[in-house]
Amino acid sequence: MASAAIADALTQSVIGWCAGATGIRDLAQLSGGASQETWSFVIERPDGDVAAVLRRSPPGYGSVSGRAAGLDVEAELMRLAYEAGVPSPQVLHVLTEADALGAGFVMRRVHGETIPRKILRDAEFAAARPKLARQIGSILAGLHGIDSAALPPLRTISSTEEIGLLRDDYRSYDWPRPVFELALRWLADHDPGVSKAITLVHGDFRHGNLIIGPDGVRAVLDWELAHRGDPMEDLGWICVNSWRFGEIDKPVGGLGSREEMFAGYEAGGGHVDEARVKFWEVMGTLRWGIMCCGMMRRFREDPDHSMERAMIGRRSSETEIDLLRLLAPRN
Repeated sequence: MASAAIADALTQSVIGWCAGATGIRDLAQLSGGASQETWSFVIERPDGDVAAVLRRSPPGYGSVSGRAAGLDVEAELMRLAYEAGVPSPQVLHVLTEADALGAGFVMRRVHGETIPRKILRDAEFAAARPKLARQIGSILAGLHGIDSAALPPLRTISSTEEIGLLRDDYRSYDWPRPVFELALRWLADHDPGVSKAITLVHGDFRHGNLIIGPDGVRAVLDWELAHRGDPMEDLGWICVNSWRFGEIDKPVGGLGSREEMFAGYEAGGGHVDEARVKFWEVMGTLRWGIMCCGMMRRFREDPDHSMERAMIGRRSSETEIDLLRLLAPRN
């Protein structure tokens, strides 16, 4: 669907559901592939324009993967998060068949930064950085506290099931890596089983999916991997070394300590199980390593030989080092 056609369809859609809207302007594609696209635009209204973002899956395309919740579910989760006080863009409209734009939703644009290099180093964020680890803990407590009864249908996955899925993915690549074998054995030996608390889990809470401003976290994005499960999964994932971008001594996204995040989480009403957080940090590190292997296989097999896939694929060796650090006995 060409941008002109999207502009026409979006204009008609917006006029239909946004009170006082007369049209749109400044439509620009931010990202997009065969299955997912993101567009920014401005809704024109006499009583004040609205900066907005369209997230859509074009007609004829399904979910990105079997893990994806679906865009309609994402929209509902973002609405629930916004209403619960979790920083999230306000969902303005969920697309219907009449919009002729595929599946997706329109949300209010949140201004801020998502690029880790800038967040971790630019002077603009210097005042925010010392408080971000604690703030992340508080936000995750609020996210995990969303009423389970209000959630849309979501898959539920346990630690044991996740180990099995990772093992199957890894073996399917037929690319033996002794450190990955060691990690799979460690996970099986330390599997904590089903969590007493089963909550909403974001599933990909990390740099790139957080909009941050000089005042701190402004929005949590990309809920496509959301599911029900152990809330400690999110706390472990944000601590994976790959999301620290060189600040390896600050486990929480290169921003601060686990203790700061834990304090924010418990102040927000959550309960921390440090052993489970460690388990999910190992799991997350292995998951990212296996995902990198998948990118390398796609680089080798696909005719376009995307350099981006090759660059991500080679990072699997970094996760092996990270796993050895995590699994080394501590005195």
